Amino acid sequence: RKNTKRVPSFRKLLRTSKIKLDNKLKNKQYKQQSAAKKYRKEQKKLREAVRDAISRKPFPLEESRKKKVAEKHEEEEEEALPLDMMDEDDLKLMEDLSQKASFLTRDLSSIEPVHVKKRKHESVIEKYEKVPRRMQTEPEKELIHLLPIKDRGGIIPQTMEKPVLHVAQDEEEDTEEMGEAEEFNEESLPVLTPEEMSAQRRQKLQERKMHIASLASAILSEPNNSIKKLKELRAMLMEQDPNVAVIVRKLVMVSLMEVFKDIVPSYKIRPLTEAEKATKVKKETQKLREFEEGLVSQYKFYLENLEQIIKDWKQRKLKKSNVISLKAYKGLAEIAVKCLCELLVALPHFNFHNNIIVLIVPLMNDASKKISQLCCEAVKKLFKQDKLGYASLGVVKVISGLVRGRNYDVRPEVLKVFLHLRIKEVELQKDSEDIAPKKKFMTYKEKRKNLSRMQRKWRKAEEKLERELLEAEASESKQKKLKMHTETLNIVFVTYFRILKKAQKSPLLPAVLEGLAKFAHLINVEFFDDLVIVLHSLIASGDLSYRESLHCILSAFHILSGQGDVLNIDPMKFYTHLYKTLFSLHAGHTNDDIEIVLQCLNVMFAKRRKQVSQQRALAFLKRLSTLALHVLPNSSVGILATNRVLMQVFPKMDLLLDNESQGSGIYLPELEEPEHCNAQNTGLWELHLLLRHYHPTVRTFAAHLVVGAPTEGSATLPLDLSQRTATELFEAYSMREMTFNPPVASATLRKKDTFAQMDAFIDEELKKQLQQYIGETVDHKPLDFAKHLKESSLS
Repeated sequence: RKNTKRVPSFRKLLRTSKIKLDNKLKNKQYKQQSAAKKYRKEQKKLREAVRDAISRKPFPLEESRKKKVAEKHEEEEEEALPLDMMDEDDLKLMEDLSQKASFLTRDLSSIEPVHVKKRKHESVIEKYEKVPRRMQTEPEKELIHLLPIKDRGGIIPQTMEKPVLHVAQDEEEDTEEMGEAEEFNEESLPVLTPEEMSAQRRQKLQERKMHIASLASAILSEPNNSIKKLKELRAMLMEQDPNVAVIVRKLVMVSLMEVFKDIVPSYKIRPLTEAEKATKVKKETQKLREFEEGLVSQYKFYLENLEQIIKDWKQRKLKKSNVISLKAYKGLAEIAVKCLCELLVALPHFNFHNNIIVLIVPLMNDASKKISQLCCEAVKKLFKQDKLGYASLGVVKVISGLVRGRNYDVRPEVLKVFLHLRIKEVELQKDSEDIAPKKKFMTYKEKRKNLSRMQRKWRKAEEKLERELLEAEASESKQKKLKMHTETLNIVFVTYFRILKKAQKSPLLPAVLEGLAKFAHLINVEFFDDLVIVLHSLIASGDLSYRESLHCILSAFHILSGQGDVLNIDPMKFYTHLYKTLFSLHAGHTNDDIEIVLQCLNVMFAKRRKQVSQQRALAFLKRLSTLALHVLPNSSVGILATNRVLMQVFPKMDLLLDNESQGSGIYLPELEEPEHCNAQNTGLWELHLLLRHYHPTVRTFAAHLVVGAPTEGSATLPLDLSQRTATELFEAYSMREMTFNPPVASATLRKKDTFAQMDAFIDEELKKQLQQYIGETVDHKPLDFAKHLKESSLS
């Protein structure tokens, strides 16, 4: 039978007196003891009954066999009939019975257990007394401890007997009532048409929606007095009507999520200590405490419900009630994941945020692409808005554990979320405010020696005010923030280095190289040399795709352009690899990789201009100009912007604008070494082709480079082009939406030159001859080829 007794809430227990709680505890202990006592008695009786049934004999219980065996035989002989007085049939029947091993004729004493033989000295009467009697006994009455009565003499405990319910009769009555109700329902339920069922479903759904809306509006209007309504709204997550259960549960999940986002305070609620609970507070404070306690408990239950929905869907587990099908669980799980993602982003400061992170991060690697994308986008939003770094640190720790626990078998999108961490502004050096010496307060001896009594009094007040201002400062300590970011980056780099060391052929490698390219300037100098060697070995292996090799080059130059300037590492092999692979780019699917090439060129030439030779710069300038002819307009604009930087940074780049060759040798475009291809002996003839490009911005850049990329004068670039970087121009003129920016004017069709037959000739005599031949009728005579052949042979 279903137990309808509810567990009391914590708030109700808090209001209950200590004596009542003690009585409840005593009642509970008494029930347990009485149940155990009953069980022990029943077991004891059962054991005794089994032993005595085994030891009992079929003959009458008179006296012990040991004392009076002879008397027993004599009595049996006296009582027995003589054989000569019995009929032949009766005698034959007795002999047959004696030969059979019947249960009625055999002696049970021969099959007694061993432990019974030890008790042979016991009398038969005592054994008979031990046989359990079957008699109706009244059940033991249970006592219930009530609140005591206090008088002058002291406290008088009060108890009462618990009424005994006849369970069997109640069950029989319940079954009879249920049978009658089922018969009544079978007779009374009408058969509905599909239209009526649909109308009934719409009506039920509308009623549930109105009820949800009324509860939510009541909670938002008075949050402090609406914990019961919040509990009622959460109870609707267990909707049992199969016609509207799925939609109602979805609506309740979303409504609760929005309600919690509005009523949750902007601070974390901690549990009260024993001392705080014992102290007396104001009614307002007590009311606030009850609200906070109820809010945290309901929020916890709501998160548990969402987690259970997701688990049921993942385990393909069908509930006993069969209200919702397995197919509908996927939709419920998606809504539950959306709610968790919203709470992850909206409430990073509130309780159970780490529990939400533990739920969301494994779903980033889910087989369902939709759920995985939802979780990844939520984590990216959290990283972008997290200014202090607490939430980011928690997510990074869980992701690192997930990657290691799955043995690096996760989606690349899981690691790509690291690229959205807000740590790019952090430097390894301390901030100027931390380096600046802090103001020291004067000691008591210094004050006594240098200041008068009134001055000491004023100085004391000033120092107190300064301390209060420092404590009341709202901004977080930069040192604390720097420490948080450092710990986060350490975990990120440990994850990256593990993959580089153990899983170099993993699909996670592109994400690792991209992350290293972004955070390489923050790596410790001790790892630079080993990391550059690993990156070069990856490129030399030939197992990487073109995009991955570009990320390797970008990571290496980020390392060497920052703190790596102090290291004696020659990056010539990276220059050579980029130079020989530039022609792998084209207007097809590799057009997006040009953005990474532009970033590499910026780090390789603009930031390391002193370490780059003139021959290398000339070779790259010539090859980039040739590449600008083969790519889309946005890529051409970015490449020409990079050429403009090269011509302005390196002063002798105008050699390629001159017709005369400089030095000996000829240009070798097929050579893979930029230092030895003799690029000074060629010219930028590609610019003249680009002057006639269909895109106006490309024509503007080409005209600017043809005259030497001046910074002043009429040939300078407009400000909107000259003040942007190459990567910004690449994004600004992107063609992802299949449109030109700015629009390209359509070419006008040239009309063909048409002329009249008569007006085309100027000579009058020719006109007359033409008119004459046109007007004459020509007689077509048959051709006789044989005649001409005979004439030619005779001649």
